[in-house]
Amino acid sequence: MKKWTIRIWTAFVAVTILAGCEAILEVEPESSITDNVFFQNESDFEPNVVGIYTVLRSLANNVTYGTERGEELISASNSRFTVAWSHTLSPTSGAVNYAEWYRGIGHCNLLLEKIQGFGFNSNPDLKKSILAETYALRAWFYFHLIRVIGDAPVMLQAVTGEDVPLLARSPAADVMTQILKDADAALEHFKSMSKFSKTAYPSRYRFAYGSVLAMKADALMWKAKVLAGGNDALQQAVDVITEIETTGMQLNGSFADVTGKRASENPEVLMAAFYHRDETPGGNYAKNALPFESIVQGALNLDSIPWVKNSGNGQGAYQISPLSRTLFTNPADVRIPFTWVTERQPTGPKVAWITKYPGKQYTDDRISDNDIILYRLADLFLLKAEAYAALNNGPLAKTYLDKVRSRAKIGEYTGATDKAVIEKEILNERGRELFFENKRWWDLVRFHKGGTLDIYQYIPNLAGKTTPLFWPVNTTVMANNPNIDQTEGYK
Repeated sequence: MKKWTIRIWTAFVAVTILAGCEAILEVEPESSITDNVFFQNESDFEPNVVGIYTVLRSLANNVTYGTERGEELISASNSRFTVAWSHTLSPTSGAVNYAEWYRGIGHCNLLLEKIQGFGFNSNPDLKKSILAETYALRAWFYFHLIRVIGDAPVMLQAVTGEDVPLLARSPAADVMTQILKDADAALEHFKSMSKFSKTAYPSRYRFAYGSVLAMKADALMWKAKVLAGGNDALQQAVDVITEIETTGMQLNGSFADVTGKRASENPEVLMAAFYHRDETPGGNYAKNALPFESIVQGALNLDSIPWVKNSGNGQGAYQISPLSRTLFTNPADVRIPFTWVTERQPTGPKVAWITKYPGKQYTDDRISDNDIILYRLADLFLLKAEAYAALNNGPLAKTYLDKVRSRAKIGEYTGATDKAVIEKEILNERGRELFFENKRWWDLVRFHKGGTLDIYQYIPNLAGKTTPLFWPVNTTVMANNPNIDQTEGYK
């Protein structure tokens, strides 16, 4: 990432995000500085949309929602789990204040309103690309939010004063309708550009035509299996992923390159969140999985463990769970060394440290600065396999399953192709391929709702509990908006 982009990003966060509309739908906005300072000239819009990505990156870097409630992780030497991991969520413990999502949504709404008054006559394509990215960002925020709390308020108007509408939660199915509408608007704006090319990815850290399609496919699979969207949504997901396959993406030849290569030079990654040691001290969420030197001293295989010198750069908190390790049934699977390594002490095996996001070894220390992947081609191949399986097309499900298995060097799938059996294998393959990529909880919810497994029996920490699949909203949300009901199951 260019340094000028980083400076704009940082400045925008300081001025716009933090000082702006702090919690739309919950509290009165502290300031309308965004409206007063930005959107005075056409040149104001590009840095503004860049700044909105900071909210996306913050949410993408939070494993509380997409990972902790799954089965992938157990404590290593220094536990940092929240109540989401133990499934002891309640309105007073671990409940969600959705300010961050609506902060991003609010800035999208404001930009979409203000840009209408500018013609961009000298560069109409710039306006179209800004509109496309903004619609895509708003869709992503809403999609992420409904996977966390289910039903959610739909705010589509800009808020620049003190009059903040107190909206009730809309059914998740209605929110999904808006998500897909925004995704389609983004795609249409991209396609209307004079130099449109479906194979163009100007930045793998910002939405492009192909990555909007990826988000749309992901949303359609959620609609199909969680929101009772049925076969129509499944077939739409298949069609969207077929279109993605025409955008020039390809699997890395080596699985080591999946997280080892920056998204900007990675042929498999459609979109990622950027990280760099000078821009983000301390690194991304994977630093919680890196052990610090003192806790792995004496290991016989120390050179193969991604340890750090400074405990601020690695927390030693997470390790891969035994249940996730059992998914790797073939010892020849080339993904294993790039997923975890077992620490071997003279007294025997110890912690199974995660190697998926090992960061980079600098002269002074290792820093967890890998790009965090949002969408990559293998994920989409497996989503397509999942859609075909749900449509009772076992042979085509196997075709896309095998595209991923082939790179892993575990051979073609030879089991039954009836719906129940191959769906379970696809879920297991997603567990192997996408381990620690902040997707597992969403996958398990989809396959639970689709009838492939009982999530309340599969996840050890959820066994014997009745904790709802969606998070409660916290008391601040409900106190500031009497129209907000508590998430079902927490009343």
